[in-house]
Amino acid sequence: MQPFFILIPILLLVIYFIFRKDNHKNYVSLSEADKQLLFQHVTYYQHLTVDDRIRFEHRISAFLSGIHVEGVGTPITVLDKLLIASSAVIPVFGFEDWRYDNLTNVLLYPDTFNKDFQYEGGDRNILGMVGTGYMNGQMILSRSALLQGFSNAADKENTAIHEFVHLVDKSDGATDGVPENLMKHEYTIPWIKMIHEEMHKIEQGKSDINPYAITNEAEFFAVVSEYFFEKPDQFKSKHPELYDSLSMMFLQDLAKKDL
Repeated sequence: MQPFFILIPILLLVIYFIFRKDNHKNYVSLSEADKQLLFQHVTYYQHLTVDDRIRFEHRISAFLSGIHVEGVGTPITVLDKLLIASSAVIPVFGFEDWRYDNLTNVLLYPDTFNKDFQYEGGDRNILGMVGTGYMNGQMILSRSALLQGFSNAADKENTAIHEFVHLVDKSDGATDGVPENLMKHEYTIPWIKMIHEEMHKIEQGKSDINPYAITNEAEFFAVVSEYFFEKPDQFKSKHPELYDSLSMMFLQDLAKKDL
């Protein structure tokens, strides 16, 4: 029996190097052309320091190596993949080892779709969604919404970031607008109070936050997170308390210091 036990560590080493080789083979390395596309289309990336850009690029590579991106009714371009990965990395860039364990695939539709996942015909108003039930682990995004979210014309809104924030929210087991993995327990009640106070202002027309935020607490968190990442200076100026809370949650302070 002794020779058998001697062989166990050797066998484990062989398995390790097999999987290490496979992981290296699947690892997506960004080309200079990829980096140029990021710089042209992702404002967040433009504002990073040189060292943080390198770190951002590595996080992009890691995401694309582990998550399958597939086009449904539309071809997938390099830019599509880079924008999807950027949307995933931006909310969690403050966390060194964050992984989307609740995601395996991103499906990209050509345009809006309906609750039956049809992207042709009438009654299509869904821009993106995180799957539940038999669709658990899937995310569906509208390609037109993805591109719009990173265009210069976009104002405070980014559908893909919105959906990835839902995944961050969901990581504690509940998509409820209270990301317990990002905040200490004692901040939970003040955060919920802040949500409801701002919802009331939105209902009264006294807030510039997208009215979709009043749908529920989960949508509020995703909507204000879009605003936080897309227009941090404006968000801090108009909503300083919300800004400070999100800055604490995401471990990112994106607004200019002189505001």
